[in-house]
Amino acid sequence: MRKILIAIILLTVFKTEAQPSVLSVADSLYAYGNYTKAIQIYKTHNNPSEVYDKIAKAYLAIGNDGEALLNYDLSLKANPDNALIKYDYAKLLSRHQKLEEASVLLKELLNIDTKNPNYHYELGLVLELQSDTLAINSFKNAFDLDSTHQKAICKIAEDYLVNRKHNLSLKYIDTGLRAYESNIELINLKALNYYWDEKYVEAAKWFEKEIELGQSSQFIHEKLSFCYAQDSEYKKAIEQGEIALQYDPKNKTNLYIQGQLYERIGDFKNAEKYISEALELMDIPLDAEYSKLAVIYNSQNKYKEAIDAIQIAINENPKNQFTQFLLVLTKDKYYADIDSKIKVYEDFKEKFPNNIYVSFVDKRLKELKEEKFMKGE
Repeated sequence: MRKILIAIILLTVFKTEAQPSVLSVADSLYAYGNYTKAIQIYKTHNNPSEVYDKIAKAYLAIGNDGEALLNYDLSLKANPDNALIKYDYAKLLSRHQKLEEASVLLKELLNIDTKNPNYHYELGLVLELQSDTLAINSFKNAFDLDSTHQKAICKIAEDYLVNRKHNLSLKYIDTGLRAYESNIELINLKALNYYWDEKYVEAAKWFEKEIELGQSSQFIHEKLSFCYAQDSEYKKAIEQGEIALQYDPKNKTNLYIQGQLYERIGDFKNAEKYISEALELMDIPLDAEYSKLAVIYNSQNKYKEAIDAIQIAINENPKNQFTQFLLVLTKDKYYADIDSKIKVYEDFKEKFPNNIYVSFVDKRLKELKEEKFMKGE
């Protein structure tokens, strides 16, 4: 009997001493990233209510949000006054569009501590997802409590940008950048403020800053290309346009713009190449685009190719007088025979008697007829 009693006492002592080591081992496994094994050990704990939140975090770490949500729910029911559990659970609920539940928890937290900027920020995110216009007030509350709160600043600056209140947006952005000068999101917002405010030189500086910090995207290079073009820095615009096309080589808009940029620097060969590629990809009325290609052909004295392009443009939109007039001008350069030149102008006048180019047409007909007379034809 005495031996049995001693055995029971030793077993009780062993369990009492062993239990803390379960948490210690599991916490160590979690700290070193062995989350699945940590979960297994946590589940052997004799008081599950003490480890539900730890299990939830471990499940979250391996991407099993369903189990994380379940364990946070169990943890909060076991520890209803634990603010940290409530906060972590609210953020996860928000991430999974369980917005009403998340809102309730965050408002409970604010009732406990209205001075916590992150509670206001997280509530702002929930309200934003609910398309509630009061979201911006929550972000501003977070900023008022912590003027270095980068995420809140981004939200406020973005809201002012969307509403074209550029000065206010830039004010918040500059405040954020003073605290963290390499905040990519704020730098991008600063570039966009200047871009949409049509201050392209300033916008270019901030898009360049993004690139210096290792950022690269089709969007950044497209916008920087446009900024350079607006400042007549066409070679730099072309360089950025080429990078943008690496992301989407079949982007018909970017191909067409690239062709226009090459035309600006007199590189008609590349202008022809890019615009031709763009036109092959387009499936909308293309009279203006084919007319542009014809102008580029004319610049290279490729009048036959220009006429072919104009004919396509006319087929796209037969009522476009400019395209019809461009055809007349091109044939004037292409035809050697004066009578053929005269005929195209007379045909144009007959087809468009009230055309806006009438003064030029009449002047050119007079010149051609005088030239014919002088030659005795």
